Amino acid sequence: PISYGKIALDNPRRVLRALEICLASGKPYASFLGQERAKRPFEILQIGLEAPRAILYERINQRVDLMIENGLIDEARNLYDRKHLNALQTVGYKELFQFFEGTFTRTQAIEEIKKNTRRFAKRQLTWYRKYSEIEWFSYDQSHASIIAEIAAKLHA
Repeated sequence: PISYGKIALDNPRRVLRALEICLASGKPYASFLGQERAKRPFEILQIGLEAPRAILYERINQRVDLMIENGLIDEARNLYDRKHLNALQTVGYKELFQFFEGTFTRTQAIEEIKKNTRRFAKRQLTWYRKYSEIEWFSYDQSHASIIAEIAAKLHA
């Protein structure tokens, strides 16, 4: 009852997750809320790679083309009978399932995968930008210099 007023009831995934936690632990979901997190015996260093959006989008397009060449369509076809599973409600599979159903042509499905992957990448960038503790490096910076900077921070 305590959690009932705090969980977004219009979000079935959150409701199911809360129920899973209750059933697995044998404890009310609310008993896990507001607990102080245990102190970890280590520090976390978060890093990210950034690239100009045009380069990022071009690489996404190339990656999708490579995935198609390497058998993504056959993989999706083999999973089609399980398309209802949550794990298959992802970019790539969703669009190919629509191709199999005749909603998209093959070309349209591939373009939708590219478009939806670019949108997903943009949402990820927006999400990560709010974390000021992330140490960002340029995508074209040498691996050696990135490792050297990280090592310097770890030993500082």
